[in-house]
Amino acid sequence: MIEQPFTDDEYAFLRHVRFGEMPPGVRPDERVELTETEARPDRPEPYDDPVQWALRSGG
Repeated sequence: MIEQPFTDDEYAFLRHVRFGEMPPGVRPDERVELTETEARPDRPEPYDDPVQWALRSGG
């Protein structure tokens, strides 16, 4: 027996069961452009001092 894939309505029901009610979408007039003002904490600052690189590489 070949199983038929779910219909769109069945997938929508399964998403609702798993995740609950989705929040309303953001309207285009409510959107804002994000800008980064501080350095990202997950990436180090670039450092191009040759002395520091020599110390790091053991040279």
